[in-house]
Amino acid sequence: MKTFCGRANPTTGAMEWLEEGEDYDYHQEIARSRYADMLHDKDRNVKYYEGIRAAVSRVKERGEKAIVLDIGTGTGLLSMMAASAGADFCYAVEVFKPMADAAVKIVEKNGFRDKIKVINKHSTEVTVGPDGDMQCRANILVTELFDTELIGEGALPTYEHAHKYLVQEGCEAVPHRARVYVQLVESKRMWSWNKLFPVRVEAEDGEKIIVSPSEMEKCPGVPSVCDIQLNQMPLSDFTILSDVVTMFSVDFSKPVRSASTCYRVQLEPLKSGKAQIVLSWWDIDMDPSGMINCSMAPYWVKSSSSFQWRDHWMQCVYFLPNEEPVLQGEKVYLTACRDEYSLWYNLQKVREEENKADVRVESPVCRCQAHLLWNRPRFGELNDQNRTSQYIKSLMKVLKADSVCLCISDGSLLPVLAHCLGAKQVQCFLGNVLFFFVKFFRANNIEDKIKIIEARPELLSSSHLEDKKISVLVGEPFFTTSLLPWHNLYFWYARTAVTSHLASNATVLPQSASLHMMIVEFQDLWRIRSPCGTCEGFDVQTMDDMIQNSLNFRESKEAEPHPLWEYPCKSLSDPQQVLTFDFRETVPQHCLSTEGSINLVRKGKSHGAVLWMEYNLIADISVSTGLIHISNEKGNCEWNPHCKQAVYFFSSVIESETSSDLPSAVTYAINFNTKTGEISMDFK
Repeated sequence: MKTFCGRANPTTGAMEWLEEGEDYDYHQEIARSRYADMLHDKDRNVKYYEGIRAAVSRVKERGEKAIVLDIGTGTGLLSMMAASAGADFCYAVEVFKPMADAAVKIVEKNGFRDKIKVINKHSTEVTVGPDGDMQCRANILVTELFDTELIGEGALPTYEHAHKYLVQEGCEAVPHRARVYVQLVESKRMWSWNKLFPVRVEAEDGEKIIVSPSEMEKCPGVPSVCDIQLNQMPLSDFTILSDVVTMFSVDFSKPVRSASTCYRVQLEPLKSGKAQIVLSWWDIDMDPSGMINCSMAPYWVKSSSSFQWRDHWMQCVYFLPNEEPVLQGEKVYLTACRDEYSLWYNLQKVREEENKADVRVESPVCRCQAHLLWNRPRFGELNDQNRTSQYIKSLMKVLKADSVCLCISDGSLLPVLAHCLGAKQVQCFLGNVLFFFVKFFRANNIEDKIKIIEARPELLSSSHLEDKKISVLVGEPFFTTSLLPWHNLYFWYARTAVTSHLASNATVLPQSASLHMMIVEFQDLWRIRSPCGTCEGFDVQTMDDMIQNSLNFRESKEAEPHPLWEYPCKSLSDPQQVLTFDFRETVPQHCLSTEGSINLVRKGKSHGAVLWMEYNLIADISVSTGLIHISNEKGNCEWNPHCKQAVYFFSSVIESETSSDLPSAVTYAINFNTKTGEISMDFK
């Protein structure tokens, strides 16, 4: 069987379907899984173990045999905990075959072959009876089916089915219950991930304001949750408008209903402001008394000094359909609606309470198209006035009254900026987002001033340009298919494709780009690629080997994208420029390669290298997609919050405790293949 995988082709800016071997999909799933992160989550593992021991004891005290059903067993860890706690038998269900195979090996290696049966099925297909997968119904239900939103991985329908068909009435459940908490806040930063703010342009003929269409202002956006590491969001970036309240809870020891429903709470605003965002997280009680609790609460709520870092469960940001002004002390109703897999929120004034029809039960749908075109970091980038001003300053220097300007970037405001700054003629490629931009241009009364070219750059003809030559070619560059920082070099390929249409003295903005690199020590992100060895006394080496094998299959020679503003790290080297790309010239036929070494200047653990692009717009103005600055002597870094940086994890970590035993350098070899647009790298 062949697997077809979508991959961005940086030379064409398009998604292409590549045929991969039958193992590819599974290796990707394993290499990019969060199993390592979960096995390193000490707090989760200890609390599950305590909860399981307590549940087994309660069943035994009743004089019953302890029969455990573990749904989504993964490595088999929770089943092994149950068996060690004295359970008589465990049924461990795992739908992903490679994982189920690994669980069988791990269970056997740890000596639980006679106590644990691994069932490679979806739990809804498991049968009970003398000839079934399970001899009898279980009286202890153990699961770990949760994501950041709690219900996004189908926990509710799975529990609903298990209670109907797989467990006894009145069974013990670990976890016993979950609670979802909410807090209302105002945050210009987070709101900027969901709406386009007006853009002010100081042109020679006065200030112009670029606005978004009214449909966009009223649009509720997309229903998908925005899950982030809220612990990296400083208090200065939001204003708390309400206390933390419990939105709803689920008791997993009783039958669970997954059908769509709504919950409502009354909030009394602590201060007046604009209600824009609902922040949310959950906790789970592993036992009925609530003594064994595992919480995802962020730092300003949780007074505990010992924070457990985890990437598999974070916190949620929900955008209200519209900004709602609230007054201190004037009560409001917050409604949460959910289906089987997702949640969304609505806010109402108490006086509107009589009008029950106002409660919106259907999931939000983007009607303006902007939320389908731009993801949340992209909204943030377009709303970054400092970044926009760099482009405005650069455009002002290169545009003339007779400039014929062509813009190559996806869903960009550059064509509008170029028009506002006086370019005679502005054209742009906008790909498949024509409908939105027609409305956007109309909202700014410029629909007849900017021409949208409905062709790919390589198919550009003189007739598209009304037989004129391009005098200014601009790009941010930004393309929606880009995953890694250098994928936006598609701009260079597009620039090469339109060469014959450029005037002899044409300006290309940005004029060049450069690839930069730095060696770092991560505070926590290293855990997602770090072998575990043993977990709560159980040998899970088989899982480590499996992940390593899958990384070696393809990934270990590749960098992976991460938004480093969410993942603190410190620099162990100075940043170094390693490759440059001159957009004033066409893409060369030969590869661009570089070898060198980067000196380590601070002590610490060298977890890996971070790579990013910088774009040199004009001689003295550049924008970085990575490092903004190193903020102190310790080497703490501030990163561009709108972009993902490329992280290359080293296969072995070099630790240096004192400056005298610092390895002097890390050597690197980096190769940019101009035929494929990909960068390969190796470090020693």
